[in-house]
Amino acid sequence: MSNIDLHSHVIPPTIVEAVRRDPQRFGMKVAERDGKLYFERRGQLSEMDREFYDVEAKIAAMDRMHIDISALSVAPPTYFYALSPDAGLAASKLSNDGIAEMVAKYPARLRGMAALPMQDPDAAITELERVVKEHGFKAVEMGTSIEGEQLAHAKFRPLLKTIEQLGCFIFTHPYSCAAKGGMDGYELFNTVGYPLDSTLMVAHLMFSGALDELKRLRILIPHGGGYVPYQIGRFARAHAHRPAASVHTRSSPYEMLKRFYFDALTHDPRSTRHLINMVGADHVAIGTDNPFNMGYDDPLAALDAVPGLSPGERDAICGRTARRLLGEN
Repeated sequence: MSNIDLHSHVIPPTIVEAVRRDPQRFGMKVAERDGKLYFERRGQLSEMDREFYDVEAKIAAMDRMHIDISALSVAPPTYFYALSPDAGLAASKLSNDGIAEMVAKYPARLRGMAALPMQDPDAAITELERVVKEHGFKAVEMGTSIEGEQLAHAKFRPLLKTIEQLGCFIFTHPYSCAAKGGMDGYELFNTVGYPLDSTLMVAHLMFSGALDELKRLRILIPHGGGYVPYQIGRFARAHAHRPAASVHTRSSPYEMLKRFYFDALTHDPRSTRHLINMVGADHVAIGTDNPFNMGYDDPLAALDAVPGLSPGERDAICGRTARRLLGEN
């Protein structure tokens, strides 16, 4: 059984070079300091670990973590949703072709997730169909919201239906806090805001009735699912007793929870135990968040620390869940 990581980020060399050549088009710059690469945006420098853009460094990191297969997704700062539709489509094509080049160098070790120009849903459908046909990707990465608009919005429904029809799954990763108040300082946008963004996305998809139309769509949520596994009972209570929560759907939040998958990146083995208890190990997978420092350096050790983890649960989280999502059973 292979250990499979479904939460591993890259910034392909195709994007690095495109930003270096034309920083104005992409709204950021690439800078080099003492042999290290940085993205520069709004006057702030963010270092790019070699594991973002160097496939050899990515494989070496996987070996250190005892990961056999990683599904590669672009780092959220390179979603480029705020660009014009034309520039956004160009960035998505560069990202997807760059990821495909990485995968082609290590096809036994790497899988690709598509990046899409979500600011133009029609173009996103066209690019998705191209990537699935040309590169065989089985997954799509997108933000939990798109420049303030929830994925449950009707404008995204044709794209989500296309993803469903193509048999792909969605990896939703937050990139900016939808809730702004009280998030200044203390890294709260990351520790509170990102889990909240994931929770808001799930709530909108559930209560809007969107999931009633997308009965086979599968969605993977990082960071242990935000607050969803802990607050799903409150969702269900509101749906049963508050009319505003059930006006668009009669489906139970507990039933709709079965449509979601989660990585085990909780940073506390007791939280991972609760996640497994709530959704089942067959809906949980490894997520390292490599190479961001909010991820796991030793994901298998973190998993082995989970109280009462059975061999069957471990096998599911290490590989079986991911293989089913990737269509590799």
